[in-house]
Amino acid sequence: MTDGSVAPGFEYVREEFERNLRERRELGAAVAAYVGGEKVVDLWGGVRDARDGSRWQRDTVVLVYSTSKGLAAMTLALAHSRGWLDYDARVTDYWPEFGQAGKQDVTVRQLLKHEAGVPVIDEPLDAELLRDFDRLAEVIAKQKPAWKPGTKHGYHGVSLGWYEGELIRQVDPAHRTLGRFFAEEIAQPLGLDVHFGIEDLPRDRLARIERANPVRALAETRHLPGGMVLGMANPRSLTYRTFANPRLGGAPNLDRADYRRVEFPAGGAIGSARDIARAYSALPPRGDGIGLSKSTLDELTRYPDFPPGGWHDEVLKADTAFSLGFSRPLGKFRFGSSQRALGHPGAGGSFAFWDPDRDVAFAYVMNRLGFHLRDDPREKALRDALYASVTR
Repeated sequence: MTDGSVAPGFEYVREEFERNLRERRELGAAVAAYVGGEKVVDLWGGVRDARDGSRWQRDTVVLVYSTSKGLAAMTLALAHSRGWLDYDARVTDYWPEFGQAGKQDVTVRQLLKHEAGVPVIDEPLDAELLRDFDRLAEVIAKQKPAWKPGTKHGYHGVSLGWYEGELIRQVDPAHRTLGRFFAEEIAQPLGLDVHFGIEDLPRDRLARIERANPVRALAETRHLPGGMVLGMANPRSLTYRTFANPRLGGAPNLDRADYRRVEFPAGGAIGSARDIARAYSALPPRGDGIGLSKSTLDELTRYPDFPPGGWHDEVLKADTAFSLGFSRPLGKFRFGSSQRALGHPGAGGSFAFWDPDRDVAFAYVMNRLGFHLRDDPREKALRDALYASVTR
């Protein structure tokens, strides 16, 4: 049922992974962890495609939704390390066209903290437009903010990645897209099987996202914030409009061939748990890292200032904390050993993070979508087992 390996002392993680498959309705999944740069957990199991019962294999990759955001944020961190990008500079210092509609004073830090007020893109988007980076830049640059930038925060759940992507295009001397920059500067040096946009992926390597039964899905929304559920039922709400463009008709439809070919930095990365965890393990400045400077790491691990409008998220209708493109621990959502930890959860239950205090990197991916905003019980059981093993 379960393949892979764990280092001595980490058997508890395997036990919980097998319990997920037996007792927690897991379909197919993988989990990986590194401690001090050494791989200690690398497990996979279950069903890759429910239509034919094919098994999850060592080289299986899967769509990870907003777990993508942490990987996208790494590209901006690398640009910061190289002196191309200042988090406290205005976005318009690099991309003058962004200043339309009252956004002229938005800083890079505010944008990456989801404070810029542009979670919604009004102009209809589709896969064809998203592949035209010049046209996409024009569309998002003219977007009018939903609130005065810098006065409150709300999850830029879909739009953030395109703003990050254009920033990379503007500051990179080679003007590469975010996906190409990630591939050439992070994935290739580390040997990662992680992609933002991929043309030719054999179907037998891809875990298919399961299409949920609508009745069961409706019942499972009880795990989400009540205000978010109400917002998703109202097409005029900020919550609904944040996730309604492009029109996909549901999260599983992002797992279509036309969108796999698109660079979708906020939610479209495809990869394995092993390689996503490896990316996080490369953040510290060791020989096999990605070359982040100490000043950049200090920026990444510094906890964000209290938002002017408080921690309440105008989109998710719950308290959230974000910094420099990463999600941070807040309230009951605790991960890592302190507030210095950084990572990002994804729709359905995936999650990856780095704990700088213990130098732990973790990633969990799956193909049956759950309905928890964070702390999906399958993922949380694995994370808790990992930390029980680390501290034992």
